[in-house]
Amino acid sequence: MANKSLAKDHADTCVLVTGGAGFIGSHTCVELLNQGYRVVVVDDLSNSSEVALDRVRRITGVDDDRLAFYEANVLDREALAQVFEEHDIDAIIHFAGFKAVGESVQKPLEYYWNNFAGTLVLCDVARDHGVKNIVFSSSATVYGEPEFIPITEDCPKHEATNPYGQTKSMLEQVLTDLYVGDGEWNVVLLRYFNPIGAHESGLIGEDPKGIPNNLLPYVAQVAVGKLERVGVFGDDYPTHDGTGVRDYIHVVDLARGHVAALDWMGGKVGTGKADTLGTLAGEPAADGTRRGVGIFNLGTGTGSSVLDVIHAFERACGKTLPYEVKPRRAGDVAVNYAACDKAREELGWTAQYDLERMCADGWRWQSQNPDGYATA
Repeated sequence: MANKSLAKDHADTCVLVTGGAGFIGSHTCVELLNQGYRVVVVDDLSNSSEVALDRVRRITGVDDDRLAFYEANVLDREALAQVFEEHDIDAIIHFAGFKAVGESVQKPLEYYWNNFAGTLVLCDVARDHGVKNIVFSSSATVYGEPEFIPITEDCPKHEATNPYGQTKSMLEQVLTDLYVGDGEWNVVLLRYFNPIGAHESGLIGEDPKGIPNNLLPYVAQVAVGKLERVGVFGDDYPTHDGTGVRDYIHVVDLARGHVAALDWMGGKVGTGKADTLGTLAGEPAADGTRRGVGIFNLGTGTGSSVLDVIHAFERACGKTLPYEVKPRRAGDVAVNYAACDKAREELGWTAQYDLERMCADGWRWQSQNPDGYATA
């Protein structure tokens, strides 16, 4: 079955967003709807809330006519097939997956099964329905300990240090092989750095279950009084203040990167230069759309230390936040940030928001929703 074409208006394009009720997924739904797309969300709500989608409707003013929701796991072939039969889907943005690094070490089988096998089922059902356009939620973890900083897309991938990272790296290979085996596939691999912040409305944001794994929701919960103090892992790194430096990106900037990727696939932006695969990813097809594998880092290109983040959040919430220095964590690198020139040149995308804005928006969400979506 021939691949669906993306060489048409946003209003005529239907996007399946797996994991669309999650942190990045819900923000991406807002940007898609604001750009006129029709959106279908599949989410099993194992680490998200349907309330997020109610809030997406409030933010965008869109009703069920342009935002449909199915509670299902991507491993459920029959449920997925029903979604594809009920909607004329043109492209997939695939977020659905478990994402806690530490938990993946404890539960490797669950992570491989959900993330890896789930993606295989999704791609198989999509192919059966003539949908071969997919934007995949990858991660900077695929670079492992990077060979150079800033990290470009040409930086060699290294062995992932945990099963979560391994699933991302393996799925990049699977999706690349899909294109090699069938040139109708159109794949974009988006390697995220560290998404933080929240929508400026304060209506949607990150709602981690239990104790947060990531720095910013942890800092936010200290600020709101739910946690006692921030743990800073290591203050003896060769950085400006001794704490680890990472590339933090506003989740709304990240979400807009996905919309830009769809435009790139549809031949609306970019030049289609040779990609890291050596294939001419993005070579226009007869209808002007691209076929191939596009790989893009999504970050700001600027590193911020753990203490930079804590102090920026202090300015946002107007109070001092207690922190405690702890030993370094195994596998943590001193400095890690992206070169984002390729996304700028090809996708026409650059991050707009700085760390101050990320923290201000993160605090608005946390202070207005101290228990996340639970109290909604």
